Amino acid sequence: MTESAGSGRDTEAVSRFVESFAAQLVEAGMPRMPARVFAALLASDEGSMTSAELGDQLRISPAAVSGAVRYLAQTHMVSREREPGSRRERYRVHGDQWYEALTNREAVLKRWEGALREGVTSLGHDTPAGRRLSETLAFFEFLQGEVEAMMARWREHREKTFGPE
Repeated sequence: MTESAGSGRDTEAVSRFVESFAAQLVEAGMPRMPARVFAALLASDEGSMTSAELGDQLRISPAAVSGAVRYLAQTHMVSREREPGSRRERYRVHGDQWYEALTNREAVLKRWEGALREGVTSLGHDTPAGRRLSETLAFFEFLQGEVEAMMARWREHREKTFGPE
């Protein structure tokens, strides 16, 4: 198994990349199977694969693919698409999947900010716990502003580098 059919790519090298990148994602906190599926999709020329293709490439069960795709779809890292004229679904990564994933995290940060505000009020601003929560809240508010500014710079950079969408 040295080259994939028609692509001229070394399938062993692709497999090594998929497993290596997946391991990095796992180290960063992503569950193992979604990390492997995401890395396989990212490494595919089309950016999309069916459940059967993912199962064959990664040597995993349809149930493992299904669970991984469910996780990835919930975190906005992949989307599901119907194959035209078929009932089969394809799973796709997009060029902006990192943007989407980070944007989804922004919503989580906003919810955490709300919970922290309530915590500060409940615990009292002048208590040690209240001060600790206030500092955490200030960090998340700072981070939110930085992420928004960074994403604006990214959109500008992306358009200059890759052209309009």
